[in-house]
Amino acid sequence: MKYAVNTLLWSDTLDERMLPVMEQLKEIGYDAIEFPLFAPDLEKCHMLGEVAGKLGLSVTTCTCRDPDDNPASSDPDVRRRGIENNKRMIDCSAALGSSLLIGPYHAASGVFTGKPVQPDEWKKTAAAMREVAQYAASRGIRMALECVNRFETYFCTTIEEGLRFLDEIDCPNYGIMFDTFHANIEEKSLAAAIRLAANSGKLYHVHISENDRSTPGAGNVNWSEVFATLQEVKYDGTLCIEAFGSALPKLAAVTKIWRKMFADETQLVTDGLRFMRESMK
Repeated sequence: MKYAVNTLLWSDTLDERMLPVMEQLKEIGYDAIEFPLFAPDLEKCHMLGEVAGKLGLSVTTCTCRDPDDNPASSDPDVRRRGIENNKRMIDCSAALGSSLLIGPYHAASGVFTGKPVQPDEWKKTAAAMREVAQYAASRGIRMALECVNRFETYFCTTIEEGLRFLDEIDCPNYGIMFDTFHANIEEKSLAAAIRLAANSGKLYHVHISENDRSTPGAGNVNWSEVFATLQEVKYDGTLCIEAFGSALPKLAAVTKIWRKMFADETQLVTDGLRFMRESMK
């Protein structure tokens, strides 16, 4: 088992400001780190990847797409931009030393058609992601679909939908992840969703995120159910804290963080690591 934190807690940019964060996480006791990829500089990715390696921090990466590079778009030019930008994020992942790229990068966040996913839309988007997955495989990188809640997307909001989409893509390196924040909204049963993902053999990653995006264990997610089921299915991948604050105005606006959710970042990552370790005993 590896324990990680997504660095969106501090910044949406990958540069030298991440160096003290990485050192602090290692000192606190983390053995992995997750970097967000929005508009990354490849050279800085190489630099941070080298530092992560020296610190002994395993790396995962995450990204998402916007309306102008939406792989699920009906516009073939927009869809192509989504494919190429996802490939660019795979290159950056490789530079960082990541072997796993996660996120809802199959469809743009905040884009809605007013209808469920249509059959043609489903097939075209799967074809786009199949091309991306094949490119990822050539770089030695796995992918994990993130099913996000209905207020952010209409395209794969539950584990069951996500697994059906994976069947359509049909690539061995494309799996699924489980996010407690989104599942807390969308799933009928957290335990059943985890079992479904695990039994598919495609559960590649888990985000530990409280219902209000604050310190894990401080909200109302049914954590005893989550951790008991992860132990039941013998999950041995990474548990990554994903929490957001108000330090980044753009991100705060997207995640709807309007009030202070925790004392400070050090408190959150310290208490969060202790909570995960105690829960997985």
